[in-house]
Amino acid sequence: MLTLEFDYHLLPELVAQKPVEPRDASRLLVLRRHSRILEHRLFHDLLTYLKPGDVLVVNVSRVIPARLHARKVPTGGKVEMLLLAKRAPARWEVLVKGRRVPVGQCLKLISADGEVTLHATVEAVTQSGGRLLRFDKALDAYLELLGAVPLPPYIHEPLKNPERYQTVYSRVSGSVAAPTAGLHFTRQLIARAKELGVEWASVLLHVGLDTFRPVTEEVVEDHVMHTEYCHLSPQTARIINRAKAEGRRVIAVGTTSVRVLETAAQRVSWGVGVWDGPTGLFIYPGYRFRVVDAIITNFHLPRSSLLMLVSAFAGMEQTRHAYTEAIRLGYRFYSFGDAMLIL
Repeated sequence: MLTLEFDYHLLPELVAQKPVEPRDASRLLVLRRHSRILEHRLFHDLLTYLKPGDVLVVNVSRVIPARLHARKVPTGGKVEMLLLAKRAPARWEVLVKGRRVPVGQCLKLISADGEVTLHATVEAVTQSGGRLLRFDKALDAYLELLGAVPLPPYIHEPLKNPERYQTVYSRVSGSVAAPTAGLHFTRQLIARAKELGVEWASVLLHVGLDTFRPVTEEVVEDHVMHTEYCHLSPQTARIINRAKAEGRRVIAVGTTSVRVLETAAQRVSWGVGVWDGPTGLFIYPGYRFRVVDAIITNFHLPRSSLLMLVSAFAGMEQTRHAYTEAIRLGYRFYSFGDAMLIL
C-alpha cells in the first residue's frame, strides 16, 4: 500500500488556528461506514447519536510543558527542545532544534526568573533522529518553571489560555500533544451523556513523536511506529468486556483511545485484557478491529498514521469522500478543528 494514497491538498485557511468557544460549538461530520450519506451537525448534537448503554472511552493523559529552551555550554548557542518520553526521572528522549548537538554536548536551562538552573548532557542520538538527554536533577519538578505547553507547528497564533489545549477530564501528565478529539467535550455535555445512560471509561496513552511526523516511507507497511506508554486498568477492562458481552457499543474518543483498546485486545482471545506498558501498534487499512464499534475523531494531517487508522476503520473510499466534502464545506482541520463521528 502506498503512502501517497493518503495524501490530500488542504488550503492553509482551513487549518484551525484557535479553538471555538464553547468547546462543543465545533462542527461535527457524521459518517456512517456502510453508507455514503454524510450528516452535518454541531458537536453538542452528539447525544442524538448516542444511546443508553453505550460506553465512551476517553484518554485522560494531560499535556506537559514539553517545550524547553537551552544554551550550549560553553558557546551559548541556542537550542530548542521538545520532550518526547521519560526514560528515567533524569533521562528523557527529546527532539532538538539547533545546529550541531552531538553526543557529549552539555546544555544549560535557566528559568525566566533566573532562579532555577539545570544542566543536561547528550548521551545518544536516537533512531528517530532525536537525542537522549541526562539531566543533573529529576526534571518533573522543574517543568512548570522551565517549560511551556507545546502547540503543533501548524498553529501560528499564541494560545491565551493554555488549559484550552487540555481536555476537561485530563488528569495524568505525560503527553507532548493533546488527544484532540476530547477537546470538544464540556463538563455539561459529559453530564448530559451520563444522564442519558452512557457509561464512561478511561484509558491512558501519553502522546509522543508520531503525532508530529508524517509517514515518510513510500510503502505504508515499511513504517515503524514510535512506541508510546499506555495503560488500561482492570476496572476499564471489566466495563469494556461487560459491554461487549451484552452487545453494547464501545465508542473510542480519539485515535489514542482506539490504539489502547486494540493493543489491550492483542493478547486475549476475546475482549480486552489489562495493559500497562508501551504500544507500537500501527493500524492501517486491512487491520481487523477487535473492540471498537465507533470513533470520535478530528480531521488529520495528510500521510499521517492517524489518517491511516481512520481509513482502516471507515474504509479508504469513505474516508476520502468525507474529507473531500469537509474541505468543500469549509470544515476546520487538525488540533483545534472540527470533529467526525464514525459509526
